[in-house]
This record gives sequence, structure tokens and C-alpha cells, in this order.
Amino acid sequence: MRLDGKIAIVTGAAQGIGYFIAKRFAEEGAKVVMADISSDGVQAARQLAKEGNAVVFHQTDVSKNASVLELVEAAHTAFGRVDILVNNAAVNVPGSILELSEEIWDRTYEVNVKSIFLLSRAIVPGMQKNGGGVIINLGSANSYVAEPRLASYVSSKGAILMLSKAMALDFAQDNIRVNCICPGWVDTAFNDRHAELFGGRAEVLKNIRDIHPIGRTIQPVEIANAALFLASEESSAITGAGILVDGGYTIK
Repeated sequence: MRLDGKIAIVTGAAQGIGYFIAKRFAEEGAKVVMADISSDGVQAARQLAKEGNAVVFHQTDVSKNASVLELVEAAHTAFGRVDILVNNAAVNVPGSILELSEEIWDRTYEVNVKSIFLLSRAIVPGMQKNGGGVIINLGSANSYVAEPRLASYVSSKGAILMLSKAMALDFAQDNIRVNCICPGWVDTAFNDRHAELFGGRAEVLKNIRDIHPIGRTIQPVEIANAALFLASEESSAITGAGILVDGGYTIK
């Protein structure tokens, strides 16, 4: 029970990586507030609760400050404080700068980057008061390397890595650790539109060794296991790091 007694918020938790992070945290003793813009999170949280986990769901638009503040208030009402924040919510609309609209560009940065600013700003003062905490931001292998026709996504993920480092530096003296997990190709519905650039999911899977030297996609639970490590005291000396869980994608 590596997170026994800890309170966590996980965004983008209705499905995919966020859902599995919330599940692993709860299995290891944490009480978890699952946040998502989709009401599908209601059923996801209900299923985890049926399995004996201490979870609640709060519908949230992480790009809006008022909604973020409501989420933080809900977490405090339910569990009293927040020890761990996982900023996982994201969008990915493929396109070069000539193909993307201004609205898509702005929405990408609002959800992927601004949300981290808003949530962290709302939660860090409580962590300072309580003597510390952990923030985990979800970057990408694209925090390190670019891909064709992913201009808004890869640039936002690069920003997340640098924001994580800046926050780690600013709050190290407060015993607040901030790290960035950088996944490769995770086999979730989130990547469906990205897969269309390569001819669809089946084509991606057929040629996965060209992407991942390990020869397979990454499963969301593998990202959740990395998040669990970073949230636990096992990683007590790690802050400001970009943790690549990319199947070797960035080796090349």
C-alpha cells in the first residue's frame, strides 16, 4: 500500500491512461478524485468503487479556472486535502501550422498546458501548508522529438516538460516534487486520430517495431505504474525529471 492515506486528483480519468492511474493509485491505498470533461467518468468511478476503492468523480473542464476551483473544492470536501496531482488531461488534433485553425491551436494549449498552470496554482498553496506533495504531468515522447503534422500537440508537450522543470525548481524547498512522464505510443482511443496519419490503428500495429524498438505498443497500466513510482516515496529524490516510458522510441 505505497500510497496509503494519500489524497490524489487525476485529470482525464474517464478512460485510458488517466483511468489506469486512478485505478493503480486507489489499489495502493490512495483516495482519488477522478476528473474529466466527459460524464463517462461517472461510470468509471462507480466501477472502481464497486471494487472497493475510495474514488469519487467530478466533471471538470480543466481549461477553465472556475471549473478547476470547483474541482479543488470538491476534493477538499470529500477528503480534506490534496497530496498528489496528476495532470493527464489532453487533446491531440493532427495538422501542420497551415492545417490547424486558431481555435484548435488555442484549445490544445488551454487543455494541455494552461490546465497544468491552473490546477497547480490552485493546489500548491495547500501542499506548502501541509509540508509537501507530488505533481505528475503527462508529457510525451514528443516532448523530446517532433513528428510530421502534429505541430500543436508536440509543441504543447515540449512546453509541459519545461513547465515541469520550472515548477520543480520553484517548489523544491517546499518538499513538492514535480516530474513529467513522457509516454510513447500507448494503445488507447486517444491516439485514434493520430493513427489516421499512418493509415489507421491496424497499420500502426503492423509496423509498430518501426516506432518502438521493443516491438509492441505500450499499455496504459505501464504508464500508471510509472506514475505510482513517482507518487510514492520510492522516488523521493526525483524531481524535475522527464521520465521516458516510450518503448525505445527516442533511442533513434
